[in-house]
Parts: sequence; structure tokens; C-alpha cells
Amino acid sequence: MSTGTPEPEKPRPAAGHAPDQDDKPGEAQQGGEGTEERDQPQDAWAARRDLIDHSPRSMNVGDRARFGGSLVGGDQHGVSGGRVTGDVIMGGKTEIHFAMPGISAPTSASGEVPRITLERLAETFVADDKVMTGLLDRLRRDRVLILSGARFTGRRTAALMLLHRLGATPVHTLARDTSPNVLAERFTAEDQARGHVLCDLTTRRDRPLREPHLLAAKDRLAERNGYLVITVGPTAVLEDVPAVEWQPPAAADVLAAHLRTRTDDETAAKLLGLPDVAEFLDRDHQLREVAAFAQLLGRYAAGEVTEDAVAQFSLASLENQVQEWFEEDESAVHLRDKAFLVALAAFDGGPYALTAELSDLLYRFLQQTENPARVPEVPVFGTHIGKRVQLARAKTYEEDEHTEWGPVTQRKAAFRDERASLVLLREVWTGHPSARPALVQWLRHLAEDGRPLVRTRAASTVAVLARTDLPSAMALVIEPWATSRRFRERLVAVNSLTLAHLIGTPNIPRILDDWCEDDDPRLRWVAVRSYGLIGPERPEQALAALRGAARRLYEDDPDDLDEEVAGELAEAVELLLLSPASERVLAELRTHLDDDRAVRDLTRAGFVNACRRTEDDERYGTPLVLAWYSRAVSEGGPAAHGIPHLWRAALSDAHSTRHALDVLREWVLIADHSTATEWALAALLPALVTTPAELQRLSHLLRTMPGEDGNPPPPVAARLLTTLPTR
Repeated sequence: MSTGTPEPEKPRPAAGHAPDQDDKPGEAQQGGEGTEERDQPQDAWAARRDLIDHSPRSMNVGDRARFGGSLVGGDQHGVSGGRVTGDVIMGGKTEIHFAMPGISAPTSASGEVPRITLERLAETFVADDKVMTGLLDRLRRDRVLILSGARFTGRRTAALMLLHRLGATPVHTLARDTSPNVLAERFTAEDQARGHVLCDLTTRRDRPLREPHLLAAKDRLAERNGYLVITVGPTAVLEDVPAVEWQPPAAADVLAAHLRTRTDDETAAKLLGLPDVAEFLDRDHQLREVAAFAQLLGRYAAGEVTEDAVAQFSLASLENQVQEWFEEDESAVHLRDKAFLVALAAFDGGPYALTAELSDLLYRFLQQTENPARVPEVPVFGTHIGKRVQLARAKTYEEDEHTEWGPVTQRKAAFRDERASLVLLREVWTGHPSARPALVQWLRHLAEDGRPLVRTRAASTVAVLARTDLPSAMALVIEPWATSRRFRERLVAVNSLTLAHLIGTPNIPRILDDWCEDDDPRLRWVAVRSYGLIGPERPEQALAALRGAARRLYEDDPDDLDEEVAGELAEAVELLLLSPASERVLAELRTHLDDDRAVRDLTRAGFVNACRRTEDDERYGTPLVLAWYSRAVSEGGPAAHGIPHLWRAALSDAHSTRHALDVLREWVLIADHSTATEWALAALLPALVTTPAELQRLSHLLRTMPGEDGNPPPPVAARLLTTLPTR
């Protein structure tokens, strides 16, 4: 196994973990022959398309890349990725210490709010004057006001400021577990407070807050000229009780208000103009984080911390949030919610229903880890989507999802901060190792799923784990997949290694080099598939490894080959030809074309495979290699000579001529539907004729080829025939 250790060992599944899934007891009863029949190797081109379509946004893979991209002779078609910075996955480099309220349930204690606290809050409080005026009028009239909103949006501060501006002091806080039935009894003659605030009132279906409760409280408050503000979450159980939805102020306004209390106006303006501050404000941070950031900026202005600390604060606060989620007990964040957070990290930007479905599967595995004797239970109903999404600091939206039948509109869920998924997976894998058995079991089930999206996200999740801890990810997940007899699981291993390499995991090429020479044909299969995806970064080395694998394949009997392995090698060459390194790959193929039979067969088969591919995989789409040739001719590129050279080699060889002629016939049929393709083909065909045999072969094809559905040759064939030299 090549995981960065000095002496690589031959990889095998880790002891104590399940071997191949097909060796499990009862597998035959579950799947039988049907399962084996369905488990066929997926075409490498189609597998590459699934990888691009379903990889998470944080990895910037392929055609959806926001940075960089991949080109085939000038057009984007391959797998590439913007390297995710090590700071995101491996953690921030700067230790930043800052105080910030946690997410634990608020304390049940009650008492008076010190006047100095109210005055300090008033200095930095930001709200729309019109909104506050309306709320003050309503509180003055009704004496009881309910503010509804998400946590950490400033509800408590707003409640205190309403009472402060109304002059209802002193202000007392009431315990959140105060029962609505006894709410009015809290306002006694001995209580000297005029203002009261009850934050995050606890309500249940059997204990809602009703109108009679408020009316009784209002009467008591009127007797004492008092006022009450209650804050509740969006899922509070209210019956016939009006609530005002609280909208948090803009983070930029809150930050500016805090800075003005710490520095002069000129310094505050300079701080607000810093690029790192602009990036922080773009991240949709909570107000508690904004306040902590203002404190840090004040220290930066005083020369107490460095600019790097300012730059790292956004990531540090995100890491702090993720740690809170998983360090809090069940009363704050339930185990089922934690399972949802992990699933959302794996399926960030994916369909919400799918994420919820698979999060419940993970929840069952986590319950088994906590108590193996307990039968796992998953509530069927009662899950509030809004509450889940709010806890995760995520969003839902409508967007098309790629499927094998075309785009389908889905309701999706994604973290508001695209870095959250990476930080969360790192935290769970390295910070909570007790969760590993459940997580590994979950990932293995995802790899067996029939949906390409699910399998791809299993691979992308493992890629992040490998970036964090390569030896453990290899031993616990990737190697068992790579040595499985199931093609489906081996393909997930391929995608895991590919994505791990794209996000900067070291030693992946070394692992593939070792596996390509391994005695286990399953590891060689994984290595060959992976070369086709990551090879564009090192095409010469990748092609050398593929040539070596082809020669080993031909060592015993060249006429009795393992067709499956030979096909995989050819598909790897095909992917490399249709990659960002297409020009270098083409040059390398020409250089070694005449080395030996194994290399010749590999080159020709891979080239003809690549010629079959069309733009967007459309039936009459422009052939990618033909479009590449056309551009090379107009620009004077080396492909103007390289592509005809490989075409002539493929057409003249007895092992590849039939396949090559079939592809050329497909090009002619496409030309019958596309004038651009016809012109490009008309330019190519004369370059394929350098001998009488080549002329005879092509003229015979154009004169005798059948049209579609058995019809006579299409008219374009006769026109193309005129482009061939007469002798």
C-alpha cells in the first residue's frame, strides 16, 4: 500500500473490517444472480460524466469548475479541479482566541439585567428606525410582544433594547422553561422590575402558548405598569397568538457600529475597507461572530494581532461552529440532527429528500455504535425541514439535477458557507474517532447504492477523509472497495482516489503506480481507471504506466488476451486524449506507436474510442476529435498532422480496421445532419490517403456504406467521395 510510508506494502482490507461486500452472509438471498448481472463495469466515458455531474461544488470538478477548467484541443471536456486550500480541509494555521456564545440551551436562571449591560448594548445596537418605532408602539399598547426568529439573529438584544427605549427598567429575565400556564404568576407585587424578557420560551405540542396566557399576563403587567417581550424560534407552538417576525440587521451595519465604539471613525472606515473584511461579510456569518470579529479588528488596529489573524478569523469561526455542533450534548443538538449535518456535508448541494433519507440511515448506524443492544429507531414523521436547515446554517432552493434521463428539477439543500462541508467532515473524522465505525459502514452502503449521485458523493466524502488522514481512509474504506469483486465498489474507489488527488492529497500517483504492477487484477483495474482521470496532470508518466500494463497483458499469449483489462487500458487512453493534456498525449502516442504490438494495439484502440465521442454525447453532435482536427488545421497546431497519422494507423491494422471504419461511417452519418461536420470531414479525408490501399479502403466505404435504418448511402457520402485524390 502506498500511503506515504517508506516501504509500501501490498494493500489488503484492514483487519477487523468487512471484506468484499459480496462475501457477506446472506448476499445471495438479497441479490442473487440479478445482483451480479447488474454489476457490470460502467463505460469509462459515462463514469467520467457522472463524476463531473455529481461531485460537490467545493471540489470545482470539470465543466462546473469555477476556477481553471479542462480543454480538449480548446474545448472543455475533461476532469479537472481547483485545488481546495489546505487551510480549509487541514485546518487554520493561526490560533485565534475569541469569546463567542455557544449553542447550548439558554440557562433557566432568572434575574436582573445590569444597567451597564443595557447601556453597552445600546451603543452597538442596529435596527431600522421605522421597524423599532412600530414595535415600540405595539409593546406600549399591548404590554406583551412576541418576537419570532432564528437563533443568533439578535432577538434577545432587540427585546432588551425595546424595553430600554421604553424606559421599562429595571429589566428582569425569566427562565425559558417557565410554563405558559403560570406565566402571569411571575409578575408579583414584590417584583420591582417594569421590564421583563423571556428568551426562547419552551413550548411543546401539549404545552403551547395560548391567548389566555397572554391576556392574564397583560392584566398583571398593567397593574404594575410593566412590559414583557418574549422571543421564540420559528417552530414554537403558538395558538391564536400573534408574533412579529424579527429580521436581523445587515452584518456590515452591525460590524460598523461595533467598530465605532472601539476606534475613531477614520480607523473604522479603513478597517471596513480591508479585503479580508469584505470576504468575511460575504460569508453570511452570524451576528455573534460579527461582534467577535469587531473585537479582533479592534485588536488589529491596536497592533495586538497580525493581518493573518484577521484573514483566518472567518475560517476559525466556522471551525468553532462545527465543533459546537458535535461537542454539545443531546439536549442541544440531537444525535439525529448530527447525522443530518454529516449527511448534508456529504450531499451538500444535493436533493434535500435524498440527504434526509440517507441521514436517517447514518442515524441508525450511530445508534448501533452508541448501544449495540438497542434496536435502532428512526421517527417516521415529525421532522421540520426549516428547523433542520436553520440549525445547519443552510438554505434550500430549486435547481435542476443531472440524471441519465436528462435534467430534473429538485429541491436542494446546501450550506450557506461552501467550506462547511469540508470542515465538518474533517472534524467528525479526526475529532470524533468513535463515530468512525458508523461512518465507514454508512459509506459502504452508499457505495452499493444504485444512484450515481449517491456513489459519487460517497467517493467525494472519502476523498476529504483521505486528505485529512490518508492511511486510515485507505485501510478502512478505499482498499476494501478497490479489492472488491464488484465493479460498482471499485469504481467508487477510482473516484475517491481521483477526487483526493484533485484536492491536493499527496502520494496518490505513487499508490496508482504500485497498484498498476500489483498481482491483484482488481487493483490493476482501479489503477488503470484512475490514470485516465488524473493522468492529464502527468500524461507522460500515465501513458508509460499504461504501456507497461499492456505489455504485461501480452506476455503470455497476445492472441488470447483478457479483453476486460485490454478494454480498460484503451478507455484510459481515450480519456487522456480527451483531456486538457490532449496535445501532449497525442505527441506521446505518435512517438511510441511503433514500439511493439502491445503498444500499437493500445494506441489504436484508445484513439478510435476517442473518435466515437461527440459533443454533449448527442447522437448527431460534432465528433470531438474531428472538431479538434479542424481547429488544429486553422491554427497550424500539431494535431493537424497527428490525428491523420493515428487514423491511418488504425485503418491499416487488421486488429482495428473494422472498428475504425465503423466510426468513420458514423462520422459520415453525422455529416449528413451537420454542414460543419461535413466541411471538417472533407478536410480530413484527403489527409488519410497516402497509398493506393488507403484510397481503395476509403472510396469503398463511401460508395457502399449503408445509410441509417438500412437505407442507401446518404448523399453526403457521394460529396465526400469527390474530396479523395483520384490516385
